[in-house]
Amino acid sequence: MTTPRAIAILVLRIFSMVLCAASVPLMINNSFTLSGGEKTKYSDIRGYRYVVSAGMGGFLYSFIQLPFAMYYAFTGKKVIKGRFLGMLDFYADKIITFFLASGLGVGFGVSSELKRYINGFVDTIESSGIDTFEELRTESKKFFDRGTLATTPLLAGFTTMAVLTIITSFHRK
Repeated sequence: MTTPRAIAILVLRIFSMVLCAASVPLMINNSFTLSGGEKTKYSDIRGYRYVVSAGMGGFLYSFIQLPFAMYYAFTGKKVIKGRFLGMLDFYADKIITFFLASGLGVGFGVSSELKRYINGFVDTIESSGIDTFEELRTESKKFFDRGTLATTPLLAGFTTMAVLTIITSFHRK
């Protein structure tokens, strides 16, 4: 017999998987090229690589947990009897939630700090009379805004995982 809790776990696992997966291609496709040919891509910034790792980790974990959640939602029974699966869900959900939270902090922090740093750099250069850096300002602003946009689905994925940790903490038995 299915319970509302089992259905909630399944729905939250699906949402978490989709949201974490959505963050990855948004970040991977983030790049810009200046007129001089200099290209900057997400992998040039270590913090953005970490965001991709967090998104992939959240996706893979949710993907692995999905069959267990589906079985429980459809039958009302656990695949593995005893306390093992409940304890695994409890601790693994917490670990992944913290991983996603750290990815969020890095993604939003890097985006805002580097955007501010580049703007300050361009302002300093322009105050000395050189005004050829406006392209750098506009392209880097778009780049860091897209970095923030790519981190946003991870925020929603983190939120669903955080709710899952609460549910699985009651579901350890």
